Amino acid sequence: MQLGMVGLGRMGANMTRRLMRGGHQLVVSDLSPDAVKQLIGEGAAGSSSLDDLVSKLTPPRAAWVMVPAGGPTEKTVQTLLARMQAGDTIIDGGNSFFKDDVRRSKMCAEKGVHYVDVGTSGGVWGLERGYCMMLGGPKEAVSRLDPIFKTLAPGRGDIPATPGREKLGGTAEEGYLHCGPSGSGHFVKMVHNGIEYGMMQAYAEGFDIFKNATSKELPEEIRYDLNLADIAEVWRRGSVVSSWLLDLTAIALAESPTLSEYSGFVQDSGEGRWTIQAAIDEAVPAEVLSAALYTRFRSRQEHTFAEKVLSAMRQKFGGHVEPKKQTKTA
Repeated sequence: MQLGMVGLGRMGANMTRRLMRGGHQLVVSDLSPDAVKQLIGEGAAGSSSLDDLVSKLTPPRAAWVMVPAGGPTEKTVQTLLARMQAGDTIIDGGNSFFKDDVRRSKMCAEKGVHYVDVGTSGGVWGLERGYCMMLGGPKEAVSRLDPIFKTLAPGRGDIPATPGREKLGGTAEEGYLHCGPSGSGHFVKMVHNGIEYGMMQAYAEGFDIFKNATSKELPEEIRYDLNLADIAEVWRRGSVVSSWLLDLTAIALAESPTLSEYSGFVQDSGEGRWTIQAAIDEAVPAEVLSAALYTRFRSRQEHTFAEKVLSAMRQKFGGHVEPKKQTKTA
């Protein structure tokens, strides 16, 4: 199947590669000519502009937008929409706010263009592991693009089937799901990221307790000099708290037991804030998710070992790099 990919950053480039491995034809676009050139060398068709990209797609066209949320996504969607025709589809695979999806879908519908929002999880590991996707938009468009989603998704792999799902059917076991109408895909991904904040914070606080088990404020007989890398490793094997986030923590601690290269400055990408706002709108208590978000705010002022663990996990699963330290001037 033919697809246009706009944005060749960490995820966009690897999604392009995974799709090409699956036999799809990709037309790529990026603000960096070097990024486009790299993918051309790997088998994609390049384009010099969005006009050029749209002209190289065969109707009904499909263009996947993988650029930063907010202004860049808005501008890209508007530019593509002006050049597309009825029956074409614009896919937003970034981390857009779900209410923006609802607005954009109505704008696209006026021209007969489909709009599909895709909450995409997988980070820099997605090329090999596949991408978990949460889809929102018209069923007709989602169904037509199913070959794309199926190729990007992880598939069933070696994960045991969930008891009771035998008669339920659907694509959830393949790693992608049509959640509902426009905005629902990014809504589900938004809450996914809010939960991710909470899980990461729980691990980080636990390892911080281990790190400080040698505190001189403790009686000597209950001071423990613990091997954090080994604890992370043993928990990966049969523990009820095992997870991919723990796998990444184990990698980080094996590489650097003190995480000395991390300052503990932890960014938030917006979804955590939106999740808390949704909880407020729905009058749903979200104590853990709120606390995890506020801890990220605090991390930018003072840094604990817990925050270094968080920063290490973000770097491992998404390639997120801490901003350089600001040098104070007199």
